[in-house]
Amino acid sequence: MTPAAQFRIMGVVNVTPDSFSDGGRYIQPEKAISHGLELAAEGAAIVDIGGESTRPGALPVGAAEELRRVLPVIAGLTAAGTAERISVDTSKAQVASEALEAGATFVNDVTALRGDPEMASLVASSGADVCLMHMLAEPRTMQDDPRYEDVVSEVKAFLEERLQFAVREGVDEERILLDPGIGFGKTAAHNLELIDRLDEIVALGRPVVIGASRKSFIGRITGRQDPFDRVAGTAAVNVLAYERGARVFRVHDVAPSHDALA
Repeated sequence: MTPAAQFRIMGVVNVTPDSFSDGGRYIQPEKAISHGLELAAEGAAIVDIGGESTRPGALPVGAAEELRRVLPVIAGLTAAGTAERISVDTSKAQVASEALEAGATFVNDVTALRGDPEMASLVASSGADVCLMHMLAEPRTMQDDPRYEDVVSEVKAFLEERLQFAVREGVDEERILLDPGIGFGKTAAHNLELIDRLDEIVALGRPVVIGASRKSFIGRITGRQDPFDRVAGTAAVNVLAYERGARVFRVHDVAPSHDALA
């Protein structure tokens, strides 16, 4: 087995005006499609298309606007014939449904099927892969004052409950991935504790996704205020997470992360 076969990289394409590090850069469909193809060429096994920012303080976006942003990109990537899998980063069943019809095969739901009561049945009936993520509260308030008695135990218990819920709703367990939600309602100390004890979440038996790319806790540790200067820090976090059992890495900068993991 080659090193690359032991991990998968999920390349980020934010089709938003307000994402924390690249908002507005790929709001035009042509630019987003080109960027998605570039990420695939650099080694992304999954290209994750998102039309609603989930940065701290982000405001919600309606389904119609989210669809207007993501559908042309998904259609364009599908038409380009890329063999890479297309993921839609959404918590709305309507958006997920139309994205799957347009060519996506993966649903990345930051609410872990809690945001829309129809999402679980949609995922189950479609046969799509799904990522269930832990988030404290919701994006507008998640970083106000996040507190835990034991962040790892609480995140693990949440993910275990959501895994069991998804299976009860008919989702094939083999299609479920779990994400501890680095930066989603966590302090820098919480994030580091989750990385250090990631093997406890890996023990749930499903592939673990890490999405630490360019995040502010890396900037606090390294002193890099510009998110674009956190590439090396991101790679370091991913290597530490890989050593502890994570196997899918959601990143903006695919090539450096691919090389570090390989």
